Amino acid sequence: MANQLRFGLASINSGFNSSPERMARLAQAAEKAGFDSIWAGGHPFLSEKQTRMPPSLRMLDPIVALTFIAAHTQTIRLGTGILLLPQFNPVIAAKQLASLDVLSEGRLTVGIGVGWSEHEYEVLGIPYHDRGSRADDYLKAMKALWSQDKPVYHGKFVSFDGLQANPRPVQQPNPPIVIGGLSEEAYRRAVRQGNGWFGFGLDVEDTKRALAGLREAATRHSRPTELGELEISVAPRVPVDKATAQKFSELGVHRLNLMPPQDADEKVVEGFIETVGGTLIGQV
Repeated sequence: MANQLRFGLASINSGFNSSPERMARLAQAAEKAGFDSIWAGGHPFLSEKQTRMPPSLRMLDPIVALTFIAAHTQTIRLGTGILLLPQFNPVIAAKQLASLDVLSEGRLTVGIGVGWSEHEYEVLGIPYHDRGSRADDYLKAMKALWSQDKPVYHGKFVSFDGLQANPRPVQQPNPPIVIGGLSEEAYRRAVRQGNGWFGFGLDVEDTKRALAGLREAATRHSRPTELGELEISVAPRVPVDKATAQKFSELGVHRLNLMPPQDADEKVVEGFIETVGGTLIGQV
């Protein structure tokens, strides 16, 4: 039997929707309509050499945006969807994310990935081709900072002991970790380290292939029992009606993170949120 789908609102920190007043109102509308989560991802800049989005697109930092949203909402979960983890200092990122979890009273989900733009890594002075191993190392280091009484970690790219990093996240031993990406390495990382997996910009057939990849990864990599079932979230690149949502649900998707319209008229976006709340949430 398919799970009842949950719905998130994706990319609230970009374009027209990223002004302070509008972002706060849309977040509150999503909470009222029954969305279970709001997701903000992003890039430190958009490359004019390698981009899948217009380089001029306005995009707020996701951690800052979600902290702002936390102050204007009460119950809705807040997901980084996704942070390009190898581009961050993991000790600083752990502090920022723990602070967000504390300020939101335990509502944070940490979505991470490694990205696809080599130009971004060039500008930041970070080697592009070891970004996957950096992500693995950084995530383990962050978990140590979040959960250990006396944090100690010695890895390939980060090493520490003799420190404290308070406050710890409200959610222990760590906020839920969601792994984004469509590569074999992303699937392996999701199986080995993730509470969930996030596929961005997929249709039903794309999702079917991704889930097959995750199942294949699960046959080759053992999953720690404490992680439980892998939660599947997808941000569809196709319009979603009840029939389409049902198809995603039948594949085993747990959550659809819907992209709000990029429209100068705020009422159009509010209407989208209300329509999803009235026709999809709780009905698929």
